[in-house]
Amino acid sequence: MDNSGGSNDIFERLKSGVPVPMDDPQYGRIRHIVNETIKLSNQLNMASDVDEIRACLSRIIGREVHDSTVVFTPFHTNFGKHISLGRNVFINHACSFLDLGCITIEDDVMIGPRVNITSENHPVEVPAQKTLVPGPVIIRRNAWIGAGATILPGVTVGENAVVAAGAVVNRDVPANTVVGGIPAKQLKIIS
Repeated sequence: MDNSGGSNDIFERLKSGVPVPMDDPQYGRIRHIVNETIKLSNQLNMASDVDEIRACLSRIIGREVHDSTVVFTPFHTNFGKHISLGRNVFINHACSFLDLGCITIEDDVMIGPRVNITSENHPVEVPAQKTLVPGPVIIRRNAWIGAGATILPGVTVGENAVVAAGAVVNRDVPANTVVGGIPAKQLKIIS
């Protein structure tokens, strides 16, 4: 059975949301980039100012991070190449992004400390647990993700939305709303 979703390239399959077993013949390509990201992440987290952090993060994600975007360390990512950061983004201390399934952060987004964003999951069925199931995460313009929140694979946080501190978001957040809790539920509409 062809699990490639029309492409045999492992990175294209991940971006398309196609599950990839860890024994896939191309899985070593992921490991190679992860190893490079670990090295660069050590440099990133030892950086002494925001400009140096931005330069290191640009190397990790493979494209320039705009000079209006500020990231505080420590910052952790397992892959990096599938992160897209907009302009005027603020990411506070101790955030973790697992991005094999793609993470897009649009312009003017604020992300509080200790936020976890993951675009990767695994099936719960024992025979399939070693299969990576990607799901893109999109944080739309002007959203605010509160301290300690967790955004799970496949979630889009709408424009101007607020995710309350400590929330676990497992479904899309409509624009102009506040969500909170575990799992996150709509708390109010922003006018």
